[in-house]
Amino acid sequence: MSGICAGRVAVVTGAGRGLGRAHALALAAEGAKVVVNDLGVGLDGGGDPGDGTADSPTDGPAQRVVDEIRAAGGEAVAHGGDIATAEGAQSLIATALDAYGRLDALVNNAGFLRDRMLVNLGEDDWDAVVRVHLRGHFLPLKHAAAHWRAESKAGRTPEARVVNTSSGAGLLGSVGQGNYSAAKAGILGLTLVAAAEMARYGVLVNAIAPAARTRMTERTFAETMAAPGGDAFDAMAPDNVSPLVVWLASAAGAGVTGRVFEAEAGRITVMEGWRPGPTVDKGARWTPAEAGEAARELLARAAPPQPVYGAG
Repeated sequence: MSGICAGRVAVVTGAGRGLGRAHALALAAEGAKVVVNDLGVGLDGGGDPGDGTADSPTDGPAQRVVDEIRAAGGEAVAHGGDIATAEGAQSLIATALDAYGRLDALVNNAGFLRDRMLVNLGEDDWDAVVRVHLRGHFLPLKHAAAHWRAESKAGRTPEARVVNTSSGAGLLGSVGQGNYSAAKAGILGLTLVAAAEMARYGVLVNAIAPAARTRMTERTFAETMAAPGGDAFDAMAPDNVSPLVVWLASAAGAGVTGRVFEAEAGRITVMEGWRPGPTVDKGARWTPAEAGEAARELLARAAPPQPVYGAG
């Protein structure tokens, strides 16, 4: 198949449904050979996905996406391992190399929710969400990076790409999602470090903060995420986010690294992150009262913070 990803091999985690599925289909439509990863679990990471496939690994969500890609004339293979384990992440990268002999792009997308207000948030729910989102980004990235470093040292410098998935919750916080927001904010930090470390090996690393209708959002933000009737533009369709992901995963995205993009409906925004604002330097140690007065004066000159998701 022709397209801007022709000849490239892409891995997409959590690609059995929602955004991951849309990314996998869009990459394949642009010529990529795709490794479709999905563990086939429920919305909260439990064993039953709620669609009757929990006990059917050969007919689970990853394989169904593979079948869709093949039916459209593309190439894809399924991977059902847990990418938040070293073994699962290593086998994910090995699957791409065994099936297609190369790896050009990694799209980290897998995740689930266990929403609670902080006073009700259990340690298990904290650990599970941080594990799948943050560890589930780190381990595939680690094993892909090791492969690309070896390629570079062998004189075969890749045009490799990583697209990580953060969230507005990671950028601004979200009421009732302390675990999810912390994990998604961590992904932003990981993206910046990986972009700096991996540039020497020909690897570009960026992140997206998408807004779309998925299993994770259609319940929490049911009214906002509802599909319109008729021929109206479906602003919250996951497919709206995928074109940016495909471009970032392609060779066409040369020179773009360490960036974070919001993607929603027909809008793409470059997020500028933490930058120094108003400052004052006394040149000596402050007293607490002086520090407080200085802080209030600085805040009066600073831009107001963005609203936290879910507040009000």
